[in-house]
Amino acid sequence: MIKALKITARAIGYRLRYAGRRIEIAPGARIAWRGTLRTYGGGSIKIGQNCRIMDYAMIMTYGGHVEIGAYSTVNPFCLLYGHGGLKIGRGVRIAGHTVMIPANHAFDDLEKPIWQQQETRQGIEIGDDVWIGAGCRILDGVNIGPGCVIGAGTVVTKSLPAYAIAVGVPARIIGNRKDSQP
Repeated sequence: MIKALKITARAIGYRLRYAGRRIEIAPGARIAWRGTLRTYGGGSIKIGQNCRIMDYAMIMTYGGHVEIGAYSTVNPFCLLYGHGGLKIGRGVRIAGHTVMIPANHAFDDLEKPIWQQQETRQGIEIGDDVWIGAGCRILDGVNIGPGCVIGAGTVVTKSLPAYAIAVGVPARIIGNRKDSQP
């Protein structure tokens, strides 16, 4: 009974905190008071059931959509942008200081400042049951297959197949979780 009341009170608090914004928070999800959810320039944010968004994590749409699957966690000081779309699967663990940017700037026109040039927005998609180590960078156009493990400090510039173990700058595959199964 008390647990149900806490969940209901939390849901009402989130409705008040994010009133008038396109932010949907499923039951059981927890957004820390110092966590930031913003819908800059349109877009939407959808947080799945029993997710945890920790203090100082920032999720900002910049005109795109961010969707985080159930039972996922976004740890402190993560920065997740929505630009071209960011879809994170179920049960994903995102360690602190990770940055995901589903956009990129063009810079080929020397007559224009870079900030005035086109921007690409291909999006980022992360499968279910992925572990992303501390301080990772995941860039536009990347798809990370289910079950992947990405080592701390890795910069992911290309898509990774299911169950890959990747490390380095840029990311390189050093193994596959299925290969270690009996």
